[in-house]
Amino acid sequence: MIGLVVVSHSRALADAAVALATEMAPDTRPTVTVAAGLDATTFGTDATAVASAIERADSPDGVLVLMDLGSAVMSAELALELLDEDIAGRVTLCSAPLVEGLVAAVVTAAAGAPVQAVAAEALRGLSAKQQHLGDTAPAATEPGPAVADVSRDVEVANANGFHARPAARLVAKLSEFDATVTITNVTRDVGPVTADSMIMLVSLDSRAGDQLRSAATALRPRKPWRRS
Repeated sequence: MIGLVVVSHSRALADAAVALATEMAPDTRPTVTVAAGLDATTFGTDATAVASAIERADSPDGVLVLMDLGSAVMSAELALELLDEDIAGRVTLCSAPLVEGLVAAVVTAAAGAPVQAVAAEALRGLSAKQQHLGDTAPAATEPGPAVADVSRDVEVANANGFHARPAARLVAKLSEFDATVTITNVTRDVGPVTADSMIMLVSLDSRAGDQLRSAATALRPRKPWRRS
């Protein structure tokens, strides 16, 4: 499983973001370290602290670093120069939004995805919110299987709709199976989207009473990052 590093000007902000993200993966979660603030109350970033955080999060599967802004990016870049080459070679710096990107990254990493897939999911962390508010083009839907082995319609019973926490639990459960699953919001004509992406599931904008159609097939090649 990859490691994650949060680089922020604010210790309080980083700690809160980590607490929110790790709540989405209560059972199995990646290592998440923080390099934030010059101390607990002073804003700023320090490349040495970032390098130390990367070392603590280091994994043979790689390390993904998320940053807030400005000098956080520069400190992360400088930190790579302070690290041993073998560790630095496993590090990916990601421009995803800090909070949304971290939530998506934790859920995807917990499912066993490689660093490239985790980075891609983090980068589209804003898409569900942007689509809901209409300040960008709708997220592209992803075609489902041509022929599903199983298809079922269910009604969203949760008063708060199919939001981030249950979506994260579904992603975790699906990581245990060698199957391709898509979900469509039939009521709102959104989808299908792949069910192994928390961000895409949230983009369905599913609310209480909506009809969701799930379709699953085990006929497609096994994704290499799925668990055995």
